[in-house]
Parts: sequence; C-alpha cells; structure tokens
Amino acid sequence: MRPVLDGLLLPQVQTLRTSDVRALAEHRAPEADGSYFQNLGRKATVIRLAGVASGPDALAFVTELTDKFEAGEAVEFVSDIATDAEIERVKITDLKTREVAGTPERLAYAMVLYEYREPEPPAAAGLDALDADVLGDATGLIEDLVEGLDLFPVFETGLERFAAPLGSLLERLQAVNRGS
Repeated sequence: MRPVLDGLLLPQVQTLRTSDVRALAEHRAPEADGSYFQNLGRKATVIRLAGVASGPDALAFVTELTDKFEAGEAVEFVSDIATDAEIERVKITDLKTREVAGTPERLAYAMVLYEYREPEPPAAAGLDALDADVLGDATGLIEDLVEGLDLFPVFETGLERFAAPLGSLLERLQAVNRGS
C-alpha cells in the first residue's frame, strides 16, 4: 500500500521508519536492591519517511507537501506500518526537499511525522464539579462568617473603655526609651 498523507499519494517512498519510546518511571525502595518500573504508556510515535517525486507533476507535489507542512495542522496518514501501529493522524514536524542533480523533474523529499493524539478534554471546572457535600460545607462556613461579621459593631464599641488608658501608651514608651 502506498503511503497517503492527507489525500496526497506519496510517490516512490524509499524509506519509512518508525520509533516508539515507552515512558517508564523507576521507583526505588529505600535500603533495598532493585527497583520497580511503572509503565506510563508510550510517547508519540515518530515516523521518518523519504522518497522521490519525478515527472512533470514533481514540482506540484512538493509544493502541495510544503503547503501542508507550513499549515502545521494534524493530517490523516495511511500506510501499512501506520495502520499496524494504529496511527491515524500526524503532524509534519520537519520537511526537506532537494533537486536530484543530473535528472530533470526529479525532486527528493524527506520528512518527520509525529503521531497526533487529540488532547483530552479538561476536567469540569466551577461549582458543578464540586461534590455536593463539599459545596454544602463551604456554604455553611460562609454563613457562619457572615453571622460573625454581625458581631463587629459590639466588639468595636467594647474597645472604647480601653482606648483612654492605651491612648497615651506610645508617649509613655517613647519617654522610657529616652530615659526620662
């Protein structure tokens, strides 16, 4: 099966390689030999592809390929190796083209494709995401706070009897510092 990138048949593909990397986290137990590896899945598959376009349509092919690269969008990719790896969409992260010397209408191309996975939707935010019990507790605390604010005028007037004796406190402390 000839590789197809976003509906564009890739002519004369000469190399197509993939690389996969497994993400592992190593956990060591204190004062113990060995360690435990936690499998965190795999990173995006990288596909390296190179080929040659020849004939009167070679320049149009390279131009269309360059336009897809410059758009920077995820595109569909179909090939035997991508189907086996269950890769459906890729992003072109690197593209190189060159004219093959000595042969008219012959252009070589090489590109790097990264597997594109749709980002997971963000977790629900706001009051909807709060557990009903947590929301009830928070509402109760706010109500208690509001009731406490109602006591402020009583507290403020209760301090008046201390204002006169403490009013001259600063002056008395300054006098003690001066040694008078």
